[in-house]
Amino acid sequence: MARDPYQELGVSRTATADEIRKAFRKLAKQHHPDANPGDKKAEEKFKQVSAAFDIVGDAEKRKKFDLGQIDADGRETMRGFGGQPGNGPFNAGGFGRGGFHRDEGPEIDLSDLFGGMFGGAQAGGRGPFGGGASGGFSSRGADIKARLDIDLEDAIKGGKKRVAFSDGRTIDVTIPTGAQEGQTLRLKGQGSPGRGGQGDALIELSIKPHPIYRREGDALVMDLPISIPDAVLGGKVEAPTPDGNVMLNVPKGSNSGQTLRLKGRGMPDAKGKRGDLLAKLVVTLPETVDPDLEKFAQAWRDQKPYTPKRK
Repeated sequence: MARDPYQELGVSRTATADEIRKAFRKLAKQHHPDANPGDKKAEEKFKQVSAAFDIVGDAEKRKKFDLGQIDADGRETMRGFGGQPGNGPFNAGGFGRGGFHRDEGPEIDLSDLFGGMFGGAQAGGRGPFGGGASGGFSSRGADIKARLDIDLEDAIKGGKKRVAFSDGRTIDVTIPTGAQEGQTLRLKGQGSPGRGGQGDALIELSIKPHPIYRREGDALVMDLPISIPDAVLGGKVEAPTPDGNVMLNVPKGSNSGQTLRLKGRGMPDAKGKRGDLLAKLVVTLPETVDPDLEKFAQAWRDQKPYTPKRK
């Protein structure tokens, strides 16, 4: 059986809600398992103060506890054993409604409570540290969130990356093939501890901009510079892809903006099927224009002038 919740928190029975909250903050931060790795006594103390706050940190539960309607574990007391009239096992809250009923616990914003010291943890449910079940005695630990920047190649092929949390822990994360921007990976049991078990770690993926490729759905788009002779006469040019360089056939008479498609070299979809890589041709002059090229261009202008039209 739990100790008196007022004694657990070190406050008097006449303490204000703000005084109770401040006492809980101090003790929870002091004894949190993430701040005391491997310390079983600290972990037990953390559970005790959390359970205490679950009772007296909630106005309705505190009132019931003070009236003797529930005990320090949050269980309703039975008539004839310290209970109050009208709250026995066959009245409201007793067996007559299908078993003991617990009110929801007080909600705590962990970012406010710990100032972000546990990686911006968010409550995983109700109760002071989250949880999916009613009542603090079975509340699950809070989920913690982190963002992981990955390369485009990691998103295409998958792989492993290490993510670090602000509490000093590191976790190796498996990146799935075809990972999407903003996709969240849930790592079960890697969050904050709670009386109902560990919370989860939620890892949001962010794909870093690539120096060559731009993503458009499942397609990748890149600019491919080609020389004037290759544009006029056609030829083979080397083109980069996420899977390595390939030789690409440039058709005779190609212009800037013309697109060549490389099938199956783009991003995977949800089923693993890859999109295409689109190479947009960019006719490019040499860095230093050759005098012979200048003479040719001048003669062409004089003898066969033309003005390109916008398509």
